[in-house]
Amino acid sequence: MNAHAIRFRKLPSRAQTIVFPLLLSFVMSGIVSAIATVRAIGLTEDLIFRILQSWSLSYAVAFPTALAAVPLVRRLVGMIVETPR
Repeated sequence: MNAHAIRFRKLPSRAQTIVFPLLLSFVMSGIVSAIATVRAIGLTEDLIFRILQSWSLSYAVAFPTALAAVPLVRRLVGMIVETPR
């Protein structure tokens, strides 16, 4: 093993209910904010600042929304997808 490798303890499995929507909403809100910002203002000098500004607001909405939507989405997936035997 590399002597300079950073080691960390993994979170317990129960953290998945928070970590999954946290990361998914982070990525999705970033992509959507970037696309929407570029379409709205074009390629400008302050594009990165404007994307980050938009993203911060989007993420503030996206994460709590994802947390609230997870139970409903799981039920819907359970209705659509066959459970393994």
